[in-house]
Amino acid sequence: MMNKVFKAAFLVTVALPLLAPAVAESLTDRDTKEVADYVLTDAGLAKYKQAIRKLEPLAEQMPQNCDGEEGGKSLNDLAARLDGVPAVKSALKAAGMTSREYLLFSFSLFQNGLASWALAQPGGKLPPGVKMANVNFYRAHEAELTKLGELTKQADCDNSNR
Repeated sequence: MMNKVFKAAFLVTVALPLLAPAVAESLTDRDTKEVADYVLTDAGLAKYKQAIRKLEPLAEQMPQNCDGEEGGKSLNDLAARLDGVPAVKSALKAAGMTSREYLLFSFSLFQNGLASWALAQPGGKLPPGVKMANVNFYRAHEAELTKLGELTKQADCDNSNR
C-alpha cells in the first residue's frame, strides 16, 4: 500500500520531470506556501486530467531536467519554461489551465501523496502546513491518479524508451 501511494504521487508528477523533488525543494518560501495553501478540488482535477491527456503526445517537447541541470527557482520560472513550448502552452490552455495552475496542482498532488504515505506509516503524523482535506482528496482519487500516472510514464527521466 505505501509503495502504491508513493508511486501514484510520483507518477502523476513525472508528467514534467522538471517537477522532481529537488526542484520543489528549491522553490521560494512564497511558492512553497502557495503549494501548501492550494486546495485540491474535483473541478481542478477534471482540468488536470484533461491537461495530462493533452500533454501525453507532447512528452518529447516537454522541458526536461533529467541531467541535474539547474531548474527554475520559482513557480513563475517553471511556468515560463512550459510556456516557452507553444504546443505545451496551447495544450494546457485547451484544458482550461495556465502553466502555473498546472504546476500548482502537480506540486500539491505530490505533496499530499507523500503526506498520505507518511500518515500510513507507523506513528505517522500530518506534516506541518499540509491540509488533511487535501490528503483526503488525494486518497479519494488515488485509483484514478494512479491510472493517470501510467499515462505519464514516458516522460520519466529513467524511462529507457526515451
